[in-house]
Amino acid sequence: MTRILIVDDNPRVRSALRVCLQMHRSWEVCSEAENGQVGVELASRLRPDIVLLDYAMPNMNGLEAARLISASMPECRLILFTMFASDQLSTLAQAAGIRAVVSKDVGGVDALVQAIETITSEVA
Repeated sequence: MTRILIVDDNPRVRSALRVCLQMHRSWEVCSEAENGQVGVELASRLRPDIVLLDYAMPNMNGLEAARLISASMPECRLILFTMFASDQLSTLAQAAGIRAVVSKDVGGVDALVQAIETITSEVA
């Protein structure tokens, strides 16, 4: 079972992602966080396999959270799911330990599911 932590400041996004991801039989959403700081704390305590991070959040953005999670849990796979996807952000994300940057635009959830499938198959 692949355990996934969702970190996004929008409760509707978190809820929609939870519903979509839990339809996959081998994935479990282990928790949700409303900002990067809470996400780092939950990741440390719950040790998920994958953390989905929004970029723009209060208290701590997704890149800052990714750096901290990567430093303490290098085995954890990180995905940035954001409205601000760009080549520049992808470069910064990769340096922070993020494996994939997925845009929240039309088709974003399908692209996110594909990114998770790709990342989980790399480990299997």
